[in-house]
Amino acid sequence: MVFGQVVIGPPGSGKTTYCNGMSQFLRLIGRKVAVINLDPANDALPYECAINIEDLVKLSDVMMEHSLGPNGGLVYCMDYLEKNIDWLESKLKPLLKDHYLLFDFPGQVELFFLHSNAKNVIMKLIKKLNLRLTAIHLVDAHLCSDPGKYVSSLLLSLSTMLHLELPHINVLSKIDLIESYGKLAFNLDFYTDVQDLSYLQHHLDQDPRSAKYRKLTKELCEVVEDYSLVNFSTLDIQDKESVGNLVKLIDKSNGYIFASIDASAVEFSKIAIRQVDWDYYRYPFIHTCLWWYGVVLPQKCFRVW
Repeated sequence: MVFGQVVIGPPGSGKTTYCNGMSQFLRLIGRKVAVINLDPANDALPYECAINIEDLVKLSDVMMEHSLGPNGGLVYCMDYLEKNIDWLESKLKPLLKDHYLLFDFPGQVELFFLHSNAKNVIMKLIKKLNLRLTAIHLVDAHLCSDPGKYVSSLLLSLSTMLHLELPHINVLSKIDLIESYGKLAFNLDFYTDVQDLSYLQHHLDQDPRSAKYRKLTKELCEVVEDYSLVNFSTLDIQDKESVGNLVKLIDKSNGYIFASIDASAVEFSKIAIRQVDWDYYRYPFIHTCLWWYGVVLPQKCFRVW
Protein backbone atom coordinates (compact mmCIF):
# COMPACT_ATOMS: atom_id res chain seq x y z
CA MET A 1 0.00 0.00 0.00
CA VAL A 2 1.50 3.32 -1.12
CA PHE A 3 0.56 6.73 0.24
CA GLY A 4 0.87 10.19 -1.22
CA GLN A 5 -0.59 13.57 -2.11
CA VAL A 6 -2.13 15.09 -5.23
CA VAL A 7 -1.14 18.76 -5.10
CA ILE A 8 -3.49 21.07 -7.02
CA GLY A 9 -4.63 24.68 -6.97
CA PRO A 10 -4.84 27.86 -9.07
CA PRO A 11 -1.71 29.39 -10.63
CA GLY A 12 0.39 31.19 -8.05
CA SER A 13 -1.06 29.34 -5.07
CA GLY A 14 2.35 27.84 -4.26
CA LYS A 15 2.12 24.23 -5.48
CA THR A 16 5.76 23.85 -6.51
CA THR A 17 7.01 25.62 -3.39
CA TYR A 18 4.73 23.34 -1.36
CA CYS A 19 6.14 20.19 -2.99
CA ASN A 20 9.67 21.40 -2.35
CA GLY A 21 9.06 22.26 1.31
CA MET A 22 6.86 19.24 2.02
CA SER A 23 9.37 16.81 0.51
CA GLN A 24 12.14 18.25 2.70
CA PHE A 25 9.99 18.01 5.82
CA LEU A 26 8.95 14.43 5.13
CA ARG A 27 12.56 13.40 4.57
CA LEU A 28 13.44 15.05 7.86
CA ILE A 29 10.96 12.85 9.73
CA GLY A 30 12.30 9.72 8.11
CA ARG A 31 10.27 9.09 4.96
CA LYS A 32 11.62 8.37 1.50
CA VAL A 33 9.87 10.83 -0.80
CA ALA A 34 9.48 10.91 -4.57
CA VAL A 35 8.16 14.07 -6.23
CA ILE A 36 6.43 13.53 -9.57
CA ASN A 37 6.14 16.62 -11.75
CA LEU A 38 3.03 16.36 -13.94
CA ASP A 39 3.03 20.02 -14.97
CA PRO A 40 4.42 20.20 -18.53
CA ALA A 41 4.68 24.00 -18.23
CA ASN A 42 6.92 23.90 -15.15
CA ASP A 43 10.46 23.95 -16.47
CA ALA A 44 12.12 25.55 -13.41
CA LEU A 45 11.80 22.98 -10.66
CA PRO A 46 13.35 23.82 -7.26
CA TYR A 47 13.22 20.17 -6.20
CA GLU A 48 14.73 16.98 -7.57
CA CYS A 49 11.88 15.12 -9.23
CA ALA A 50 11.82 11.36 -9.59
CA ILE A 51 9.54 11.52 -12.65
CA ASN A 52 9.08 14.46 -15.01
CA ILE A 53 6.23 14.63 -17.51
CA GLU A 54 8.47 16.64 -19.84
CA ASP A 55 10.21 13.35 -20.64
CA LEU A 56 6.90 12.34 -22.23
CA VAL A 57 5.37 15.57 -23.51
CA LYS A 58 6.29 19.27 -23.38
CA LEU A 59 3.78 22.10 -23.40
CA SER A 60 5.97 24.28 -25.64
CA ASP A 61 6.19 21.51 -28.26
CA VAL A 62 2.43 20.92 -28.13
CA MET A 63 1.63 24.61 -28.53
CA MET A 64 3.95 24.92 -31.51
CA GLU A 65 2.93 21.69 -33.23
CA HIS A 66 -0.83 22.10 -32.81
CA SER A 67 -1.12 25.92 -32.76
CA LEU A 68 -2.67 25.88 -29.29
CA GLY A 69 -2.58 28.41 -26.47
CA PRO A 70 -1.34 27.48 -22.99
CA ASN A 71 -4.77 26.41 -21.72
CA GLY A 72 -5.59 24.24 -24.73
CA GLY A 73 -2.05 22.91 -24.66
CA LEU A 74 -2.38 21.77 -21.03
CA VAL A 75 -5.65 19.99 -21.77
CA TYR A 76 -3.93 18.24 -24.68
CA CYS A 77 -1.00 17.22 -22.43
CA MET A 78 -3.31 15.72 -19.80
CA ASP A 79 -5.20 13.86 -22.53
CA TYR A 80 -1.88 12.60 -23.91
CA LEU A 81 -0.79 11.47 -20.45
CA GLU A 82 -4.05 9.59 -19.95
CA LYS A 83 -3.59 7.77 -23.24
CA ASN A 84 0.00 6.93 -22.28
CA ILE A 85 -0.68 6.04 -18.66
CA ASP A 86 1.48 2.93 -19.06
CA TRP A 87 4.51 5.23 -19.29
CA LEU A 88 3.74 6.78 -15.91
CA GLU A 89 2.92 3.41 -14.33
CA SER A 90 6.24 1.95 -15.43
CA LYS A 91 8.08 4.93 -13.96
CA LEU A 92 6.19 4.67 -10.67
CA LYS A 93 6.57 0.92 -10.07
CA PRO A 94 10.21 1.09 -8.86
CA LEU A 95 9.13 3.69 -6.28
CA LEU A 96 6.20 1.77 -4.83
CA LYS A 97 8.16 -0.37 -2.39
CA ASP A 98 9.24 2.33 0.05
CA HIS A 99 8.44 5.84 -1.23
CA TYR A 100 5.86 8.42 -0.26
CA LEU A 101 4.59 10.16 -3.42
CA LEU A 102 3.95 13.84 -4.13
CA PHE A 103 2.22 14.60 -7.46
CA ASP A 104 2.75 18.19 -8.59
CA PHE A 105 -0.09 18.97 -11.04
CA PRO A 106 -0.63 21.99 -13.35
CA GLY A 107 -2.38 25.11 -12.09
CA GLN A 108 -5.11 25.19 -14.72
CA VAL A 109 -8.21 24.86 -12.55
CA GLU A 110 -10.43 23.61 -15.38
CA LEU A 111 -8.51 20.34 -15.32
CA PHE A 112 -9.92 19.56 -11.88
CA PHE A 113 -13.56 20.63 -11.99
CA LEU A 114 -14.46 20.55 -15.68
CA HIS A 115 -12.30 18.16 -17.72
CA SER A 116 -11.96 14.49 -16.83
CA ASN A 117 -8.42 13.71 -18.06
CA ALA A 118 -6.56 14.54 -14.83
CA LYS A 119 -9.17 12.72 -12.74
CA ASN A 120 -8.92 9.66 -15.02
CA VAL A 121 -5.13 9.63 -14.64
CA ILE A 122 -5.42 9.72 -10.85
CA MET A 123 -8.13 7.06 -10.70
CA LYS A 124 -6.22 4.68 -12.98
CA LEU A 125 -3.11 5.00 -10.82
CA ILE A 126 -5.12 4.39 -7.66
CA LYS A 127 -6.76 1.29 -9.11
CA LYS A 128 -3.76 -0.28 -10.82
CA LEU A 129 -1.05 0.58 -8.28
CA ASN A 130 -3.12 0.46 -5.08
CA LEU A 131 -2.32 4.06 -4.09
CA ARG A 132 -3.83 5.92 -1.14
CA LEU A 133 -3.89 9.57 -2.18
CA THR A 134 -5.20 12.79 -0.64
CA ALA A 135 -5.91 15.86 -2.76
CA ILE A 136 -4.26 18.99 -1.35
CA HIS A 137 -6.02 21.99 -2.85
CA LEU A 138 -3.99 25.16 -2.28
CA VAL A 139 -5.70 28.55 -2.29
CA ASP A 140 -3.73 31.78 -1.83
CA ALA A 141 -4.67 33.32 1.54
CA HIS A 142 -4.86 36.81 0.02
CA LEU A 143 -8.30 35.88 -1.40
CA CYS A 144 -9.71 36.24 2.12
CA SER A 145 -9.12 39.99 1.95
CA ASP A 146 -11.67 40.33 -0.88
CA PRO A 147 -15.17 38.93 -0.12
CA GLY A 148 -15.96 38.34 -3.81
CA LYS A 149 -12.73 36.44 -4.42
CA TYR A 150 -13.24 34.45 -1.23
CA VAL A 151 -16.70 33.30 -2.36
CA SER A 152 -15.18 32.37 -5.74
CA SER A 153 -12.51 30.30 -3.99
CA LEU A 154 -15.24 28.49 -2.01
CA LEU A 155 -17.07 27.59 -5.21
CA LEU A 156 -13.85 26.43 -6.84
CA SER A 157 -12.96 24.30 -3.83
CA LEU A 158 -16.43 22.74 -3.67
CA SER A 159 -16.50 21.99 -7.42
CA THR A 160 -13.05 20.40 -7.25
CA MET A 161 -13.97 18.25 -4.25
CA LEU A 162 -17.10 16.94 -5.94
CA HIS A 163 -15.32 16.31 -9.23
CA LEU A 164 -12.20 14.51 -7.98
CA GLU A 165 -13.92 12.31 -5.39
CA LEU A 166 -10.75 11.93 -3.31
CA PRO A 167 -9.99 12.52 0.36
CA HIS A 168 -9.61 16.27 0.15
CA ILE A 169 -7.96 19.03 2.20
CA ASN A 170 -8.33 22.69 1.26
CA VAL A 171 -5.39 24.80 2.39
CA LEU A 172 -4.96 28.56 2.68
CA SER A 173 -1.33 28.88 1.59
CA LYS A 174 1.04 31.80 2.28
CA ILE A 175 -0.79 32.44 5.53
CA ASP A 176 2.31 34.25 6.83
CA LEU A 177 1.66 37.01 4.28
CA ILE A 178 -2.03 37.50 4.98
CA GLU A 179 -1.54 40.63 7.10
CA SER A 180 0.24 42.35 4.21
CA TYR A 181 -2.93 42.18 2.11
CA GLY A 182 -4.89 44.43 4.50
CA LYS A 183 -7.12 43.95 7.51
CA LEU A 184 -9.62 41.12 7.25
CA ALA A 185 -13.30 41.87 7.76
CA PHE A 186 -13.55 38.96 10.25
CA ASN A 187 -11.26 36.80 12.35
CA LEU A 188 -9.29 34.15 10.47
CA ASP A 189 -11.50 31.42 11.95
CA PHE A 190 -14.43 32.80 9.97
CA TYR A 191 -12.58 32.06 6.72
CA THR A 192 -11.09 28.71 7.69
CA ASP A 193 -14.28 27.29 9.21
CA VAL A 194 -16.50 28.83 6.49
CA GLN A 195 -19.02 30.09 8.99
CA ASP A 196 -22.29 31.91 8.27
CA LEU A 197 -21.61 33.47 4.85
CA SER A 198 -24.55 35.85 5.17
CA TYR A 199 -22.18 38.12 7.10
CA LEU A 200 -20.25 38.64 3.87
CA GLN A 201 -23.30 40.17 2.17
CA HIS A 202 -22.83 43.55 3.83
CA HIS A 203 -19.22 43.79 2.67
CA LEU A 204 -20.10 42.68 -0.84
CA ASP A 205 -22.82 45.31 -1.02
CA GLN A 206 -20.23 48.03 -0.39
CA ASP A 207 -18.66 47.29 -3.76
CA PRO A 208 -20.78 48.78 -6.59
CA ARG A 209 -19.49 46.10 -8.96
CA SER A 210 -20.87 43.26 -6.86
CA ALA A 211 -23.92 44.98 -5.32
CA LYS A 212 -26.00 44.43 -8.45
CA TYR A 213 -25.30 40.71 -8.20
CA ARG A 214 -26.55 40.57 -4.60
CA LYS A 215 -29.16 37.91 -5.24
CA LEU A 216 -26.79 35.71 -7.25
CA THR A 217 -24.10 35.96 -4.57
CA LYS A 218 -26.61 35.05 -1.88
CA GLU A 219 -27.69 31.96 -3.80
CA LEU A 220 -24.10 30.88 -4.43
CA CYS A 221 -23.26 31.23 -0.74
CA GLU A 222 -26.26 29.08 0.10
CA VAL A 223 -25.02 26.40 -2.31
CA VAL A 224 -21.70 26.24 -0.43
CA GLU A 225 -23.47 26.13 2.93
CA ASP A 226 -25.98 23.50 1.81
CA TYR A 227 -23.21 21.09 0.84
CA SER A 228 -21.36 21.92 4.09
CA LEU A 229 -18.14 20.36 2.78
CA VAL A 230 -15.70 23.24 2.48
CA ASN A 231 -13.32 24.37 5.18
CA PHE A 232 -9.65 25.31 5.17
CA SER A 233 -6.45 24.46 6.96
CA THR A 234 -3.68 27.05 7.01
CA LEU A 235 -0.08 26.73 5.91
CA ASP A 236 3.15 28.66 6.19
CA ILE A 237 5.53 26.40 4.28
CA GLN A 238 8.54 27.92 6.09
CA ASP A 239 7.11 27.14 9.53
CA LYS A 240 7.97 23.64 10.75
CA GLU A 241 5.03 23.48 13.13
CA SER A 242 2.57 24.61 10.45
CA VAL A 243 3.83 21.97 8.01
CA GLY A 244 3.81 19.30 10.73
CA ASN A 245 0.20 20.00 11.66
CA LEU A 246 -0.84 19.69 8.02
CA VAL A 247 1.08 16.42 7.62
CA LYS A 248 -0.81 14.97 10.59
CA LEU A 249 -4.11 15.92 8.98
CA ILE A 250 -3.09 14.45 5.62
CA ASP A 251 -1.92 11.20 7.21
CA LYS A 252 -5.27 10.85 8.91
CA SER A 253 -7.20 11.48 5.69
CA ASN A 254 -5.38 8.97 3.47
CA GLY A 255 -4.93 6.33 6.16
CA TYR A 256 -1.17 6.55 6.61
CA ILE A 257 -1.54 6.48 10.41
CA PHE A 258 -3.38 3.15 10.18
CA ALA A 259 -0.87 1.43 7.87
CA SER A 260 1.15 -0.30 10.59
CA ILE A 261 -1.68 -0.85 13.08
CA ASP A 262 -3.05 -4.33 13.62
CA ALA A 263 -6.30 -3.72 15.51
CA SER A 264 -10.03 -4.25 15.45
CA ALA A 265 -12.52 -2.01 13.68
CA VAL A 266 -13.41 -0.48 17.05
CA GLU A 267 -9.80 0.52 17.70
CA PHE A 268 -9.52 1.99 14.21
CA SER A 269 -12.62 4.06 14.90
CA LYS A 270 -11.18 5.37 18.16
CA ILE A 271 -8.00 6.44 16.40
CA ALA A 272 -9.96 8.08 13.58
CA ILE A 273 -12.06 10.32 15.83
CA ARG A 274 -9.49 11.39 18.39
CA GLN A 275 -6.99 14.18 18.04
CA VAL A 276 -3.75 13.03 16.47
CA ASP A 277 -0.95 13.16 19.01
CA TRP A 278 1.81 10.87 17.78
CA ASP A 279 5.35 12.17 17.60
CA TYR A 280 6.43 13.54 14.24
CA TYR A 281 9.57 15.13 15.54
CA ARG A 282 11.63 12.02 16.12
CA TYR A 283 14.96 13.69 15.49
CA PRO A 284 16.90 15.94 17.86
CA PHE A 285 15.65 19.51 17.91
CA ILE A 286 19.08 20.96 17.14
CA HIS A 287 19.23 19.02 13.87
CA THR A 288 15.73 20.20 12.98
CA CYS A 289 16.75 23.83 13.49
CA LEU A 290 19.93 23.42 11.47
CA TRP A 291 18.02 21.82 8.61
CA TRP A 292 15.34 24.53 8.63
CA TYR A 293 17.99 27.23 8.28
CA GLY A 294 19.68 25.49 5.40
CA VAL A 295 22.43 23.48 7.10
CA VAL A 296 22.33 19.95 5.68
CA LEU A 297 23.68 17.20 7.92
CA PRO A 298 24.55 13.66 6.81
CA GLN A 299 21.83 11.08 7.45
CA LYS A 300 24.09 9.20 9.87
CA CYS A 301 24.04 12.23 12.18
CA PHE A 302 20.36 11.67 12.94
CA ARG A 303 19.16 9.25 15.56
CA VAL A 304 15.71 8.25 16.76
CA TRP A 305 14.81 9.39 20.28
